[in-house]
Amino acid sequence: MSDFDVTAADSIDLARLRRFVAVAEELHFARAAKALRIPRQALSATVIELEGELGTRLFVPGASPTQLSDDGAVLLERARELVRADEQAQREQKPDEPASLRVGFVPGVTVSKWARVWGERLPDHPLEVLGVAQSEQANALREGRVDLCFVRLPMDRAGMNAIPLWEETPVAVVRKDDALSLLDTVSPADLTDEQHHDSGDLDQAEDALAMVAAVGGVAIVPQSIARLHHRRDLVYRPISDTEFTRIALAWPADGESELVEEFVGIVRGRSANSSRGAEPARPERDRAPKKQAPKKQTKAAAQRKPAKTGRKPGARRGR
Repeated sequence: MSDFDVTAADSIDLARLRRFVAVAEELHFARAAKALRIPRQALSATVIELEGELGTRLFVPGASPTQLSDDGAVLLERARELVRADEQAQREQKPDEPASLRVGFVPGVTVSKWARVWGERLPDHPLEVLGVAQSEQANALREGRVDLCFVRLPMDRAGMNAIPLWEETPVAVVRKDDALSLLDTVSPADLTDEQHHDSGDLDQAEDALAMVAAVGGVAIVPQSIARLHHRRDLVYRPISDTEFTRIALAWPADGESELVEEFVGIVRGRSANSSRGAEPARPERDRAPKKQAPKKQTKAAAQRKPAKTGRKPGARRGR
């Protein structure tokens, strides 16, 4: 009975144990060396060193094809355990993937400017931007398909946080040859006698506009939707004296996280160095125009004197 102590393998470096495992599994030195991308002589030398350190034969001398000895088979099992334990330890030490954020948006909303700022400020945290049907905006948030979503109000906001961002102008979409196309703005009274196409489902707005193009009439949609589905044979005109629709950024009340707060701050217009709690960004049209300060006269300009002409004041220029 062999007195081989397999626990002696615990003190052998894993690089040499991996070489032994390769030969023991292939039972062919040349193939194992090729798989390890090392010279066959180096692999043979490693096995000889191991046999000397362990004081036993690991392969049957002179056997063809190559065969493991009994002690070699015992060492193979132990070496596999040590290699697997090392691989598991390396996986556990591997840093986790950086946290990412998923942001949804309903049709008509453009999020590129905020995605660009996010990429500049948090390049190590991927931002995934996903289009969401308006009919699915609440479900996408509640089911966790997105972390935040640019939504169109009204929406069931139970259990949701939301910050209103801007209002959308409603427009009447008509054919280019329609009399309404001659107006800059239309009123509800102007639309009384028009054939109205159902455009309440904005996810199907493209179909409603196709009906306008085909048979005439009018479809009323937010201006962003009219732009999204722009057609050369149609025009849209703003409607006066009517309710606006609103775009908001919404997220589940129980879905607060540092990344969510960072994105909300970016949308609010918070600078990279400002503290949280800044006021939400107002629509462009609500912002008062900045007054330009009077230009200061430079020192050089103040010191500059009119060039001498050699003429007395009031003297006529000679011909």
